[in-house]
Amino acid sequence: MDTLPTTLPETIEVTFQDSYKVKGQYVRGFVKMKDGLNVYVTYKLSSEEEKKRMESSSLVGMKATLTGQLTLPDAPLHRFQFSMASYLKSQGAVGVYEIDKLVFTSVDSSMKMRLGQYRFSLLQKIDETFPASLAGEAKALLFGDQEDLDQNTKRTYQILGITHLFAISGLHVALLGGLFYQLLLFCRVRLHVAAVLLLIALPIYAVLAGGAPSVWRSVMMTVIVLLIQMRSEKLTASDAISISFIVFVWLQPFSIFQVGFQLSYLATCALIFSSNILVTSHWLKNGFLITFVCQLLVYPLLLYHFYEISLSSFLVNIFLVPLFSFVILPINVFFFLNAFLLSPINTFLFPLYEKLRMSLSTLLVTIADLPYQLWQPGRPSMLFLVVMFITVIWMFVFIEKRYYVWATLMIVLPVVAFSFIPKFHDDLRITYLSVGQGDSTIIELPSREQVIVVDVGGILRFDGDAWKTNSTKYEVGRQVVVPYLKGKGLTTIDQLILTHADADHAEGAEEVLQELNVRAIYVTPSCMTKPVMQDLWKEARQQHIPIYEIMAGTSFVIGDVQFDYLWPYDRIYEGNNDSLVLKIARGNFSTLLTGDLEETGEKELLQKSSVSTTILSPGHHGSKTSSSADFLRATNPQLAIFSTGLNNRYGHPAREVLERFQSAHIKTLNTAEDGTIEVVVNKNWSYEIHR
Repeated sequence: MDTLPTTLPETIEVTFQDSYKVKGQYVRGFVKMKDGLNVYVTYKLSSEEEKKRMESSSLVGMKATLTGQLTLPDAPLHRFQFSMASYLKSQGAVGVYEIDKLVFTSVDSSMKMRLGQYRFSLLQKIDETFPASLAGEAKALLFGDQEDLDQNTKRTYQILGITHLFAISGLHVALLGGLFYQLLLFCRVRLHVAAVLLLIALPIYAVLAGGAPSVWRSVMMTVIVLLIQMRSEKLTASDAISISFIVFVWLQPFSIFQVGFQLSYLATCALIFSSNILVTSHWLKNGFLITFVCQLLVYPLLLYHFYEISLSSFLVNIFLVPLFSFVILPINVFFFLNAFLLSPINTFLFPLYEKLRMSLSTLLVTIADLPYQLWQPGRPSMLFLVVMFITVIWMFVFIEKRYYVWATLMIVLPVVAFSFIPKFHDDLRITYLSVGQGDSTIIELPSREQVIVVDVGGILRFDGDAWKTNSTKYEVGRQVVVPYLKGKGLTTIDQLILTHADADHAEGAEEVLQELNVRAIYVTPSCMTKPVMQDLWKEARQQHIPIYEIMAGTSFVIGDVQFDYLWPYDRIYEGNNDSLVLKIARGNFSTLLTGDLEETGEKELLQKSSVSTTILSPGHHGSKTSSSADFLRATNPQLAIFSTGLNNRYGHPAREVLERFQSAHIKTLNTAEDGTIEVVVNKNWSYEIHR
């Protein structure tokens, strides 16, 4: 596999590919250089008029001269967050090229680019002729474009384990290819000619459908089988998938890093090599077995990439796969063709179908809201991943030999072990989570007796021009905090503590409540009336999660870990200096979380409590209004961990504050530079730091 270059010239000539998006104030996506190298580019739009021009016509095939610089992608904030570097690697692309100047020069008129432009016009046709509530689904089912499926809908499908229905898969290709083939025969086209036309149509559809790995796998396997049959020779399914795999990897070697590629080939292998298990005439039993076989072979990979598995998918797919494949997909094909041929029929039928489809969506949401549908044990280590795959393979062997007890053990034993092994650790684990410019600390008690989260980060959002707003907003709670917790298998939060009502500490709380099980919320007195807390209050009320106001003097012990609230002492909320201050201690080790406490609050706190600690989380992210010399002398920490964002607009931590820590000979770490910091405290009270 070739090594990608690490530098590019200041000016490059490129051709835009199909995988670009115009979102908010930016155009982002992949372009191809003359030498065939893929590059991910970002271009900041200068005006609303320029954005409209970019949106109104396809950029696919447009050749351009770009002036800019190649930059390294931002590192993930923790090991479970989406990694842009890994994504670029999976696409065989160089790092992010930030465009300063863009000049379009000509158009690539190759067949592939023409098809890409035609795909754009077909997607536009759906937007113009379908109701808004149905357009997103139609684009996903027919052309593999899931951009317009809203986040709530996507999450519902993830919980039910039916997201694969909206990715163009082998079943889609088989159904649409079969429909095309039968249509040709109906028109009295000869069998040989119909087969040749199908051979031509399948690759064309693969391009129109977005060219996902699952599409090309299915198309390549079908093409290979058709070519062999035309030569009056036989080819097994295992031979076909092997040949398609070799060709795919030869043409796109970096595709092996793509999750879709991995899942598509694994699931297909599961079906091919389990044909003996799937021999049954009962459609209900057969539907269950197909889902069972596919899910079991890919479950280690699903855990590794997504940290969860839908348990309800084993039943839901039995009914929804036929429904979407043989009813909803054909209906969308019918409406799409009628948009060109008989649009008045669509005008008459759309309202009826829309009501039925919305009723189904409501039903799916209701089912998804039922508890205990997800197994969320976290990401397995590479060793455990190998063990899981080995036991699954042995399970299939035992099923074929009808050793059902052994087959069951091959699944149950690793599942039970992976679920319960983390509960046997006797360490106190404290994670100072990197959330950008904000604060979040996760406390995992020994034996996972409880999980406590202090603050969840957030974004301070400013009103701006509507055209600059991205329809998919960045959410720290959903995109940073939740993946970390899920990655570690921590899906129940016993106590969610919000130190005060600032966006960078509490704005992401609503998202955490929507994604995870939160048992109780603790806040500083009188802060729930603040605007930033309103979404949280509504979500907590809807889920019947209790909210408690808490003050200094409250203490409790869980196991051998002591928790003491040291501040505030009054019920009048006035901002930063009313932040909850929490001290967590295990023997001689302790950490002090100070929220956004400033110098005034620090002085009052020193008069009330002993604040000596091992690790200090400095107030207000190292603002010059916090961490006074007196406070540092009183706390006398071995280490201070600042929680800040890289190149943040506030200049946190302030230079004079850092100098104050240096003068006191206190070692400092910063999440902006050091990333997420995990502190592991053993039962002997000594601690280790992992970054």
